[in-house]
Amino acid sequence: MKKLLLTLAVLGTAFSLQAKIVLPAPFGDNMVLQQQSEARFWGTATPGKKVTIHPSWSSRPVTTTADGDGRWQAAVPTPEAGGPYTIELSDGERLTLREVLIGEVWLCSGQSNMEMPMRGFNNQPVTGCTEVIVGAKASTPIRICTVKRATARTPQETCSAQWLQNTPEAVAGTSATAYYFARNLQQALEVPVGIIITCWGGTAVEAWMDRPTLSAFREFDLSFLDGTDPIERPQSRPCMLYNAMIAPLVPYTIRGFLWYQGEANRLKPTQYQQLMPAFVRMLRERWGQGELPFYYVQIAPYSYGNSDLTGGSALLREAQMHNLKEIPASGMAVTMDIGSENCIHPDQKAQVGQRLAWLALVNDYGMKGFEPNAPIYESMSVEGNRAFLTFRTGNSTLAPRSREFTGFEIAGADRIFHPAQAKIDSRKNRLIVFSDEVQKPVAVRYAFRNYAEASLFNTFGIPAPSFRTDDWELPVK
Repeated sequence: MKKLLLTLAVLGTAFSLQAKIVLPAPFGDNMVLQQQSEARFWGTATPGKKVTIHPSWSSRPVTTTADGDGRWQAAVPTPEAGGPYTIELSDGERLTLREVLIGEVWLCSGQSNMEMPMRGFNNQPVTGCTEVIVGAKASTPIRICTVKRATARTPQETCSAQWLQNTPEAVAGTSATAYYFARNLQQALEVPVGIIITCWGGTAVEAWMDRPTLSAFREFDLSFLDGTDPIERPQSRPCMLYNAMIAPLVPYTIRGFLWYQGEANRLKPTQYQQLMPAFVRMLRERWGQGELPFYYVQIAPYSYGNSDLTGGSALLREAQMHNLKEIPASGMAVTMDIGSENCIHPDQKAQVGQRLAWLALVNDYGMKGFEPNAPIYESMSVEGNRAFLTFRTGNSTLAPRSREFTGFEIAGADRIFHPAQAKIDSRKNRLIVFSDEVQKPVAVRYAFRNYAEASLFNTFGIPAPSFRTDDWELPVK
């Protein structure tokens, strides 16, 4: 009899465990759901069981049914921004999510410059970090969800991640770029903001792409994904980060994407210019929310062992600039003025997050009164010994008139570049570039080096990216 009772107890416990709804990350307490959306939920439950989702903001529960494998999905209508709320889920056993906020949700990804936490890296600080950390309050409606590092050969269904409140400890360990973006957005919109951060230092864009997308690029051998042998530096291999750190987040309802990456692809700028648009198409297709905005950071100037080298990172920055035209609903935060010659991780992350937020505020939230986009070179004409450069400046103009421009070079047919003077023609909002050494200009370059200091801006303080008017072949080092 005792044996029978023990057996029944074990079976009862097993059934209870099976019956309980299981939600993958990024669902949990303190989560943020996208406001005024059909927020997608998914998870597992007892096969064939009805799953009920009852949010405290609504009197109408949402119901769905787990399939034969116990999987279920549902769309939960969300109200305007607010909270905190609770959400009760049940398939016979109740699961409650607490401190749920409704607001704006952004996915933030990339390599070490996105990963760099507010407390900085060893010997590499983030300017102003202490004030931000000390000032963090749990009552401020910013929530942080950081995915732990992982790799996988095949797409995974779950990852390790947890939503945290806006406490000093949480902020200290959070991506500084992503946090500054969230803080600027929250202050401007006065709504809750959630950031989901998935990044890994030193990784290339192909590691964040899935197998179907990369299969179109024949230069990548993806056969290792079918093997079982140990992989050296798996985070550097194609698809491995998408499978473990992106796939489990799909299709959590979000407002858009932030991306800060490119240094690891510096030596293959032409390939990168092709990969990046494919990467963005992949993200949008997997999320299935239409043309979600995609805002990225142009890599900052850095010496890479040779500050004066023409090419190298300048070519990668050029590829990123060209991708503005190739990627619809995109924007680029330029960092020409905050690079460090001897550190690949700029310490002024506040400006990076701020510029990303400005792009979103204008393009996605309808804010007016300023121009968040950098001046972009468009065309050149020549009259005598002077080159006239036009720029796309949006609701702004070139600046500043009061300071001498540096970093400009000009060349004739001999392709030898000489330092050049530049001044603003304010009547036509164009730039005049010239040098006594070049009588018939053919090409102009600006800050086209691994490391250079910015001198050209718009009137709102947004720096112009480095550029060149020629397409002459350059060494990549």
